[in-house]
Amino acid sequence: MRTDRIFARLDREPEPPKIAIPRMSRHRVILFSATMAFYVAIVVAVLASSWLVELDWKVMLFRPYEQWPQMHAFLDYFVVLGQRGPTAVMVAAWLGWRSWRQHTLRPLLALGASLLLLNITVGAVKLGLGRLGPHYATEIGSAELFAGGDIFPSGHTANAVVTWGILAYLATTPRARRWLSVISAVVALGVGATTVYLGTHWVSDVLLGWAAGLLILLALPWCEPLIARAEALVFALRAKWRARGTAAPALPVPAGALPGVFAQRTASEDDAPVREPVGAASGGRTAGARGAARPPGAGPRPERPPVPPAASRRPQHPERAPRPAPARPLGG
Repeated sequence: MRTDRIFARLDREPEPPKIAIPRMSRHRVILFSATMAFYVAIVVAVLASSWLVELDWKVMLFRPYEQWPQMHAFLDYFVVLGQRGPTAVMVAAWLGWRSWRQHTLRPLLALGASLLLLNITVGAVKLGLGRLGPHYATEIGSAELFAGGDIFPSGHTANAVVTWGILAYLATTPRARRWLSVISAVVALGVGATTVYLGTHWVSDVLLGWAAGLLILLALPWCEPLIARAEALVFALRAKWRARGTAAPALPVPAGALPGVFAQRTASEDDAPVREPVGAASGGRTAGARGAARPPGAGPRPERPPVPPAASRRPQHPERAPRPAPARPLGG
């Protein structure tokens, strides 16, 4: 697979278009701090088995999926919008097209950074607290913590906030950012409420999932320098790879420069004339063919007296008498 075809679109303009990158402004820092305080408050409330845990049990025993069963079929499909695999593929396809059009890898790298932060932060809390879900609860009124579960916070909810919110984060115009923010918020709220309706998550799981996803989106400007360096590294490797592929091919080495027999040829051998083949009695071999079989370092072959082409090189037998000529018949 040729990488130069993959990146050919990125080379049509000398520089990528100017895209406004969100900065860690004072307003964003305030929102991040408030969301972090809310996150910590939810965790503390669950650890203390406070009123929030009582609310979790009341909603669970209410069984919303039994109160409104006509919505169950639709919400079974709708909750897929918070599942990591399908949503990551859909959003990556859209951001890949954006990267193609904008001649930059920043959208895909920002998505990768956000999903990496999501897996690390949410996964660590899930495994650390080990909370069981509503369908596996063992004691009414208990927080069901440190029991080997992985339900707190809600991964579906946090994933919906991050994967759809990244579209608003990467928007290039204020109008697009507003519309995408509203759409992503509706999807994230709907996915979280759907998990409570289906009985797969506690209410506190969903609240913590919303906070976890929002924290990642608010912290993304801190990752922008790392994203820029990663993009520069990818383009540098691409340029190095393409330069290696377009390098001039090596010229063939002359035969006289090779070691061995060819390096030991002398000027007299190169300038020697090609000999004519001898008669049929010589077995059909030429002087050049016989000379090619000489071992290396044997020196030049001594010259031989020329042999007339018509003469035979085989000596006559000394005891053989010449054959007498046949007698002619006498004319009568």
